[in-house]
Amino acid sequence: MYLNESISRIKVQFTVEDVGNAKCELIRFLAPRTIDALLRIMPLNGITALSQDMVYFKAPINIGVEKPKTQVDPGTVAYWPMGSAVCIFLNATKPYSPINVIGKINDNLPIFQKINSGKRIKLEKV
Repeated sequence: MYLNESISRIKVQFTVEDVGNAKCELIRFLAPRTIDALLRIMPLNGITALSQDMVYFKAPINIGVEKPKTQVDPGTVAYWPMGSAVCIFLNATKPYSPINVIGKINDNLPIFQKINSGKRIKLEKV
């Protein structure tokens, strides 16, 4: 039996203060417990922080490692259990510690390269 696309793939959007929007698709089979926890608290608001290859913001959930990955591609969206944060990766990289990949940015990844620390960010279903 195949999952209905609307159940297995959830369309969401990141909105960054004074910068713009980017559409993303959460893919449930990648980390179902993590995605369910995030969906329950959406819309999720945070303040951006920067690391070498990613933009991230705190998420008030406590989920452990789920189908962990240690290598990501540009545009990967993940939950970082060690930092309790949602991360958007800008480049192919190896994260500091294992992450739960939850989806991919579908368009407008370049907005994340324009972000400074301290910007308001919102993640919501569309």
